Amino acid sequence: MINKRLLIKNLLAHNDENSFYDKKRKIDISHKEGKAKFLKHVCALANSNPKNNSFIVIGIEDEDSAIVGVDFFDDSKIQNLVNAYLHNPPIIQYENVSFPHLSENKVVGLVTIRAAEGLSSLRKNIWKYYGGAVFFREGSISMPKVFKSDITDVNSKSVFEIEKHSQNTIGYTLDGVFDFMNKRKDYNPQYKVFKEYFVVCWAAEEKKTVNELYLSRVDIELINEQVRLFYSNLDKVSITMTEDSFKIIEYVHLGLQDNFKHYPLEETLIQFNDNLSYSIESLLVFEAPQFDKKILHHIYNINNALIDRLKRNATLNQEEEKDLLNLPATYLICYLNLFHEAIDKLEEAKPYLKSHSTAVYSHYKDAVRILRKVKYS
Repeated sequence: MINKRLLIKNLLAHNDENSFYDKKRKIDISHKEGKAKFLKHVCALANSNPKNNSFIVIGIEDEDSAIVGVDFFDDSKIQNLVNAYLHNPPIIQYENVSFPHLSENKVVGLVTIRAAEGLSSLRKNIWKYYGGAVFFREGSISMPKVFKSDITDVNSKSVFEIEKHSQNTIGYTLDGVFDFMNKRKDYNPQYKVFKEYFVVCWAAEEKKTVNELYLSRVDIELINEQVRLFYSNLDKVSITMTEDSFKIIEYVHLGLQDNFKHYPLEETLIQFNDNLSYSIESLLVFEAPQFDKKILHHIYNINNALIDRLKRNATLNQEEEKDLLNLPATYLICYLNLFHEAIDKLEEAKPYLKSHSTAVYSHYKDAVRILRKVKYS
């Protein structure tokens, strides 16, 4: 079992960026340029390493390889993005890895890339890269290149040694459990051992509604690999377990006016196997709520008027402030009810919402997160 924190340290210590490893300060796949650059690196690393794993480590300073971390990244549909844009897409795994010296909301992102059979190439145009382009690694640079059939496997031994020296030990496991239990004393930390080997720790704040109990500020850690799953104070989830599985269901709070309810968004299942392996699979279970189109047209027009007022720096009254707080969610509902232009309006509103208040911008980010998960599924 590979301890991902050790793996990252060994990658940073073993070599500078090369044909099986890349480091980034951050990535941004919310825009076409960021998507294109990420896909280019994935494609290049997969093609340069057909026989072994390649890695992208995110949250690392370029000049001195200092581990500074990034925000927790919850896009479980990153494989869908790769599948959509690459022929012969590699298998991608994105993991959030904790480091003791980082603040609680920071992690290091680890992308593990396993090449598929055959060459990976761009399926269609994106940003300045053309469909059909093939990328390879030249040292630390990903670049387009004419395919040659004589790719030599020069990295398998190096990758094997790095992964070998990143194996977990009982000491790392116990230290991880005690560290988690001490750090999360405020939210009833718990742990469970699966298959007599895997240790999962979790802590959460309970949030009760009239008829339901949800968990928020949920921190889950697979101690053996130092991999974290995290849900913020805006999220609501439920946790269920069997003897060999750990299931998390994430809910979203959507509605119009004062008629809101919780809808299941995504189910994440951690399955533990007898052969000391495990899998994490996420399944989108969201079914968009449907509303009367006349009501939606009315709300859509109100939202557009609010954005116009923000553009003019007009002062909003109390009722308008309440409508503005709901604006990201209602634009999202409009989009899910086939108001396709609603997402363009939401993106147009972003800078004005961000400058208006932290609360409304937080609601904007939550709406975009839901949209991203739905879109790539």
